[in-house]
Order: sequence, then C-alpha cells, then structure tokens
Amino acid sequence: MASRPDFRYVAHTLVEQLITDRRDLHQHPELGFEEFRTAKIVADRLRELGYEVTEGLATTGVLGVIPAQPGGKVAMLRFDMDALPIHEQNDVDYRSTIDGKMHACGHDGHVAIGLGVAAALMQNREALGNGGIKLLFQPAEEGGGGAQKMVEAGAMENPRPDISLGLHIWAPMPLGTANVRSGPIMASADTFNVEITGKGGHGAQPETTIDSVLVASHMVVALHSIVSRNIHPEQPAVLSVGSVQAGTAHNIIAHSATLTGTIRSYDPEARERLKQRVHEVVQGVAATFGASAVLKYDEMCPATICDPAATALVRGAAEAILGAENVDDSIRTMGSEDMSVLLNEVPGCYFFLGGQTLERELGAHPHHHPAFSFDEGVLPLGVAILCEATTRYLNGSNE
Repeated sequence: MASRPDFRYVAHTLVEQLITDRRDLHQHPELGFEEFRTAKIVADRLRELGYEVTEGLATTGVLGVIPAQPGGKVAMLRFDMDALPIHEQNDVDYRSTIDGKMHACGHDGHVAIGLGVAAALMQNREALGNGGIKLLFQPAEEGGGGAQKMVEAGAMENPRPDISLGLHIWAPMPLGTANVRSGPIMASADTFNVEITGKGGHGAQPETTIDSVLVASHMVVALHSIVSRNIHPEQPAVLSVGSVQAGTAHNIIAHSATLTGTIRSYDPEARERLKQRVHEVVQGVAATFGASAVLKYDEMCPATICDPAATALVRGAAEAILGAENVDDSIRTMGSEDMSVLLNEVPGCYFFLGGQTLERELGAHPHHHPAFSFDEGVLPLGVAILCEATTRYLNGSNE
C-alpha cells in the first residue's frame, strides 16, 4: 500500500491560499450556468497543477483528471460553484461586489476546498497508488439541474469513476464536527403548478359563477392532507403550497387561480405515491366544483442517498481528522441537493461539515440568508477529510 501523508498538516500549509480563494470567489458570485469567471480560475489552476482539464461541460462545468494506472480505481470528488440571487447584507471587506448576487450557501467555500484538494493530491501523488482522480466542478446546483446536465455532457465517463464523494459546509453545525450518514441524507425535490379555470362574475351573484378562489382553497386543504393520510407515518415527507394567486378586486369572483408548491421525500416509492395523489386531488377537487385544472409537475432531483461502504470510508477519514467524538450521523434534512444525481450514477457518500462561526455578526443566519457566512477554519478540514478518504479508497484501506 502506498504511504499516506498527514493530510491535516498538508491542508494546514494551504490555509492562506484557501482563504484567499474563498474570499475572491465570494466577491465575484455567479449564478447557475453563468460561472464563467469561476470556471476559468478553476481550469487555469488545475492546469498549473498538472491535471488533464476539460472545460465547457454543461456550459461552465470543469473536469480535472489524474489518470489511473492499469488496474487502478478512480475516485470522483464534486464541488458546486454557483451563487444565489440575493443581495448581501454582511459588512465585510470581501462582500459581494455584484448587487443582487451572493454566495449565501457556501459554494465559494466548496470551490476553494476543491482547489485545495487538487493541490494536496497532486503534491502527494504517490499516495494515490495506482489510482486516479476526477475532480468535477459543477454549475447550477441551486435548482438549475447542473448535475444532470454534467452527466448528459459525459462528465462521468472517460474515465468512469468507481466512487463519488462530496461535502457541504453546514453552518448550523459547530466547526470541527462532521455528520456522515448512510442512506438518505437529503430529500428529493419536486415542484407543482396548478392553473385553475372557473367562471368569473360579480361578487353579489356567486350562483352564476364557478369561484376559482373557492376551488383553490379546497384544493390547498386537500393537498395538505396527502402526507398525513396517504404516506406511512414513519416515512418522512413534506408537501407545501408556497403560493396562491387569484383575483383582482373585492367584488369580482375570480375567473382563474394559480397554486404552486414543493414536495419532498426520502423514499422513491413515497415520491411516486405523492405525485399520483397530487394529480388525483387536483383533478378531483376541480371536478367537484365544475372547474378545470391543468397540473404541471416537475421532478427536480432525487433523494441524496449515501452508499453504506462509502459512508464507512468517509466516517473513518473524518474521525481520523476530527476525532471520533466529533463525527456522528444525527442529521438529515428535507432540503435537496443534486449531488443525488451523481450518486445514482456512481455510489458514494455526501456529508455535512460543520462551519458554524462564533462571530455573532457572521454566524447567526442560516443558509440562503442575505447575512449567511461560515467559519473559514472549515476549509482545511474539508481538504484533509476528502484527501484522507480518497487515498484510503484508492489504496483499499480504511485505517
């Protein structure tokens, strides 16, 4: 087995560059499929390090490859690059320079970690044994379907990886902790849009109308009963109607109404059952009142499900870096993540790494908040854990 360096020390030597990269990316956020500056920085750095680089996958995706030797396995590590359409409220010298765009979920940190991993693994290439590396820098994770488009562009081929690894900086968790969990860790995410058509008229003559507001009201109540009455009580699922739009005046019965919502679940069978019942409820309620309804149902991404063997590998690596007492499996969330698409292609593990900051002005807000931030001490920890897990895997060891 090839020797494995102390990746805690290796990552520590990269701290200054990690922080510089993160802050530069934070100042220049780019939305999904617009990450041209970010992609160029990534591609240029990977070339400087000696990686084989492919650019322009799914518009802005980048691959960096160290080929495996004959008989060697390939580990793929994924890092998402996109920001969010949020105006930043943090008062820091590296705040976003672009109004209405902000790294409010930690993807700037993910890219910085990815570049750190690239440097650490190339500097310690002998630790890979016969194995190879594929670094996947992905656009448009935030609802843009970037992972699926990367798959369609051939990002998972030539070489085909044997394991997929990824992480998310998790601000609610204390710095120096990790959550590594087998099975579902994040939910599938689907959306629905319902266009209801009734018959408008005067508010004083409801008998001459088909009231789309009334139809929408009954539909919301019926939709919100699906989880409690059609899904097993021990099977987590969420259905939320997020918007209802109808009407123009107090004395006009609305001719039409629109509902939109989201559906989350961990289990593929529950996901299909929810989809079926939404269709049945929408059409049934509309028919009850003599209205019509058109349902548009979009399956955005599947549940993020971690492979047991890969999870054990990552847990061992995280315990080696953080200490066993700082690694658990207590968290899973109804949030979604399109790393799930890559895990369905190639089994692996996606884990949460604590990034909670003790600075109140930079630590009191959740992901996607305009004042979101994380402790930059998480950056070298992410590098160390991913490098440790990767080299353990390529050398066939979890010790």
